[in-house]
Amino acid sequence: MNGHPRPAPLKSISRPGVKPEARFLAARRSVLGETARLFRIGMEFVRAFRVFRKIGPAVTVFGSARFDEDHPVYEMSRQIGAQLAREGFAVLTGGGPGVMEAANRGAKEAGGASLGCNIVLPYEQKPNEFVDRALTFEYFFVRKAILMKYSYAFIIMPGGVGTLDELTEAVTLIQAGKLYDFPVILVGRSFWSGLHDWVRGTLAKEGTVSLEDFSFVHTADSPEEVLQIIRKTADGLGLTLRPLPLTVD
Repeated sequence: MNGHPRPAPLKSISRPGVKPEARFLAARRSVLGETARLFRIGMEFVRAFRVFRKIGPAVTVFGSARFDEDHPVYEMSRQIGAQLAREGFAVLTGGGPGVMEAANRGAKEAGGASLGCNIVLPYEQKPNEFVDRALTFEYFFVRKAILMKYSYAFIIMPGGVGTLDELTEAVTLIQAGKLYDFPVILVGRSFWSGLHDWVRGTLAKEGTVSLEDFSFVHTADSPEEVLQIIRKTADGLGLTLRPLPLTVD
């Protein structure tokens, strides 16, 4: 006995409730079985291409699913969604609760296009009620590719591990030249300050990154700042936007 705790037993990939992506990543199958799965993955892409091919310029909003409507981050996300819609952008999210719901809600209330890419999870996340058109995906990587593909900017609200994954995915794709250098906007300077300091004080200092590679990463504290950054991108790309008419309450 060495006093170390024993590792938790691995979950069987054959038991009920284990999702197809887990089986895909954990199991070895025959060539025929892998080919059949590849077809199912391809069909998820095809289905998304058909749905989103005519949505026009869009902006994706990432962030935590855990904020309720009384939280300041929820309200900020709602305002950002509304501002983007009024500017003529479709608002694209992961389709779930929290920040995603708030951004979709703002876009819908403003009269804009509100879209969601939902994911099948063990706790059965459902599309929020403010999504006009939602697709539900089995595979995380397919969903993430679609959220990246149709966007001209990525807004990163406060969030957890999933949000960090989406942030680093966007930064990596842009840094590697797989995406144009669309703006990645971290909303909430105080929330993201620790990450900012770590990148500059540790990664850059140790030479693992170059700060020049992060020229497309911005910070903001208000919907107005976010919109100002995105407007510069739209003007630079020559995007044709159709701003919504102003309304009087």
